[in-house]
Amino acid sequence: MPRKATGKPNGRPAYKPTDDDRKTVSLMCAVGIPHEGIALCIGDGIDDKTLRKHFPRELATSKIKANVKIGGSIFNAALAGNMTAATLWAKTQMGWKEKSEIEHSGDVSWSIQNIYEK
Repeated sequence: MPRKATGKPNGRPAYKPTDDDRKTVSLMCAVGIPHEGIALCIGDGIDDKTLRKHFPRELATSKIKANVKIGGSIFNAALAGNMTAATLWAKTQMGWKEKSEIEHSGDVSWSIQNIYEK
């Protein structure tokens, strides 16, 4: 049986993003929260598709912008003489590795026993 027209919309009202929602999405995306988790925290919770529809720019650029800020801070700290930052930069950006050598002194004897003899 068809439904009567009541003049009232059916379902949930259309989602309209706010500036606070944009900031929340940007921050959550920057720190690595999965899209499903972000969608649950926007308003009363929105669908993943709605998140991607209304926040494509934030989802695409937030992590990059965070990496630029953090990387710039590490870079500037290294240039200012912070050796921890300089070491981190050398390892992550220049491919440097800490080399550790193990030196053994004394007699070493090995014995191998075949426990599966026929």
